[in-house]
Amino acid sequence: MEVHDLFLYLAIILFLARVIGDTFGKLGLPPVLGEILVGVLLGQSALGLIPANEVIKILAEIGVILLLFHIGLEADINQLGKVGPSALVVAFVGAFAPMLLGTLVSYYLLGLPLMVSLFVGGTLTATSIGITVRVLDDLGKMKERFAQIVLGAAVLDDILGVIVLAGLYEFSKESEVQLEGLGLLVLYIAVFFIFSPILAQILGKIISLLSKGLGTEDFIPPTVVATIFLFAFLAHEMGSPEILGAFTAGLALSRRFALPFALFLKTDEKMAHKVEHTITPLVWVFTPVFFVYVGLQLNLKAIDFSSYEFWRLSLLLLVVAVVSKVLSGFFVRGTLREKLLIGFSMLPRGEVGLIFAEFGRQSGLYDATLYAVVVFVVAVTTLLSPFALKMLAKE
Repeated sequence: MEVHDLFLYLAIILFLARVIGDTFGKLGLPPVLGEILVGVLLGQSALGLIPANEVIKILAEIGVILLLFHIGLEADINQLGKVGPSALVVAFVGAFAPMLLGTLVSYYLLGLPLMVSLFVGGTLTATSIGITVRVLDDLGKMKERFAQIVLGAAVLDDILGVIVLAGLYEFSKESEVQLEGLGLLVLYIAVFFIFSPILAQILGKIISLLSKGLGTEDFIPPTVVATIFLFAFLAHEMGSPEILGAFTAGLALSRRFALPFALFLKTDEKMAHKVEHTITPLVWVFTPVFFVYVGLQLNLKAIDFSSYEFWRLSLLLLVVAVVSKVLSGFFVRGTLREKLLIGFSMLPRGEVGLIFAEFGRQSGLYDATLYAVVVFVVAVTTLLSPFALKMLAKE
């Protein structure tokens, strides 16, 4: 792909994502659906004008990383701490119920081989945290208790998804799972969780001091973005999702976060305001690229909508996909509405499910029909969640 082609692609993506997204919002629909629809129309499912190539993928990853940093920056760490046990329960049920039910249904009811059944279950496991937090943010619900539970659960769910994928990958190659390797992966992630906030606050204080020493606040924006990318890299190196690094950095640099043993590192108001002022426009620019990319990845042309076998498999797995995720909301205290809000917030699979699906196809585990079924289920759960949340969030 030539550089000038990339410029044209980005011009089309950014303009249409904003226009269609805002139009959806004006019609009372979730804007994120408009952005995903732009990707579906421009990509391999319809017009085939823009490929889901590596360059756009990288820009999309930057978008979701900045979004999660921004969410972390605005998150109430005290509220997150209060709902921690609930978030853990929701994450556990939301990850393993789809895995278990998806595997059992695929193996016993659909008669698929065990390895294939495990991958179907794995595809249904991880929640797309990017889609979830964007919808809740658009609805203005991120400060509510249920949203804090969902935020904590979605982060943990993403980690569990990585562990499940690592285990399945190893099992597909060696026909056994090395518990020692998975245990080491869990240990690395735990170490990152413990030490990354400390490092982030130290870097934040250094940035603040250097900015004052140089006599310019222009030093802050690029160094904060550099910090976000550094933490995304460190998270990946420790075996966890890059977005976890960005989210952790956002938490650590927020006004509300302070280490009890190092209060002198706490982000000051001026620094926090400059960080927020810097990141917000970047989020506006890059985040739509991520949601358009989700649509670009979908290949609806691969689906034979006239096939009885396709609909039999799809409807059965779709019921499993919806019920197993919505079920997670019923394991915490709250009203029926809050339980449903939590459950449907955990529903979208998005890019995470497509990664599982693509790996299953490339490794030969999925034939054409099963691959089409999995893509269809991922697409429906991705599109269903914003609609359901929009309806449930109405006062």
